[in-house]
Amino acid sequence: MKMRLITLTTDFGLIDEYVGIMKGVILSHCPAARIVDLTHQVPPQDLRRAAYSIEAARPYFPSGTLHVLVVDPGVGTERRLVLVAAAGQLFLAPDNGVLTLVVRAGFEAAYQVECRELFLEPLSATFHGRDILAPVAAALARGMAPEAVGRRLPREELAMLPLPSPMIDPNGPAVTGEVVSIDHFGNLLTNISRETFLRAGGPSPAAISLRVRETVIAGPAPAYGSAAPGELVALFGSRGLLEIAVNQGNAAQRLAVAPGEPVLVSFAGNR
Repeated sequence: MKMRLITLTTDFGLIDEYVGIMKGVILSHCPAARIVDLTHQVPPQDLRRAAYSIEAARPYFPSGTLHVLVVDPGVGTERRLVLVAAAGQLFLAPDNGVLTLVVRAGFEAAYQVECRELFLEPLSATFHGRDILAPVAAALARGMAPEAVGRRLPREELAMLPLPSPMIDPNGPAVTGEVVSIDHFGNLLTNISRETFLRAGGPSPAAISLRVRETVIAGPAPAYGSAAPGELVALFGSRGLLEIAVNQGNAAQRLAVAPGEPVLVSFAGNR
């Protein structure tokens, strides 16, 4: 029987033992498991950052991969744990909105995690990643059917984050979006995809001005190195999203911008 590949995404960091313990539980129940650390550096309790990270990674994993997410501000409360099938893969996580983007990408089914016979005892109120998600992930990796985890849930019952969509100005051409994430390099990632950009500006828009606060940046550039070191640059990054960077610098610090900051893109001749 082919083992499911397991990925782990958490806000645990790597200083404490939490990630290693989760792996230990998975391997104790499924010694042949293959585990990929997607990231353990999600800022604490940052559901939006985790949601964007898992959706950015999802397309690059094989069909049937099991993604385990533990970013869980409500651990120990009445919030549910769920298994979601979407876009040909499985996602095991708290029902707190962290799966919003993967649900949008291609929802197939959802189940409430109720298979208590798999949970570790005594059950901690603060470490459900170890006591519930890890042993359930191991069982799924070994071949347990998704529907065996618990009752089926309709999509409408799943918690969703109010993640914004960019708005195309019909009187533009222009598009308004916002900064949705900041990566390790301080690059500002917006929610303006290449597809939205082309819809707003026509088949082959050649030039834009991108405004964030009082700063205007021309673009899009083909690469970070298109700007001189220390200069701002706007370009489409590896996620296919328009982003703002500083060549060999930190755009978030330079502009003092946080997620939620509006971004306005105007096309040539409409500035």
